[in-house]
Amino acid sequence: MSDLIPIVGSNDFDATTQSGVVLVDFFATWCRPCRMQLPILEQIAPDFEGRARIIKVDTDQAQDVAVKFDVQSIPTLVLLKNGSKVAQFVGLQQAETLKAALEKALA
Repeated sequence: MSDLIPIVGSNDFDATTQSGVVLVDFFATWCRPCRMQLPILEQIAPDFEGRARIIKVDTDQAQDVAVKFDVQSIPTLVLLKNGSKVAQFVGLQQAETLKAALEKALA
């Protein structure tokens, strides 16, 4: 996986997402579109360093977190601000879409 984008599990999800702007990528290792999403996230991550975080949640390992956000298909990306959902995207997302959503949440 990526050094830029940590995988967060059930135990540390709430602590990781309770403050600031966090983009959560719900994925599974066997999911091809999820693997295609990772380079896009790695591309935008440096633009938000120090301003927002991007994390990944493996739905096979943290099913409780996926259920909490009603993740029905993957990849699903959820944008949180201070722990509350402000946007949700289902399916492979382009860099521009995610950057715009992150900038809006940061504004």
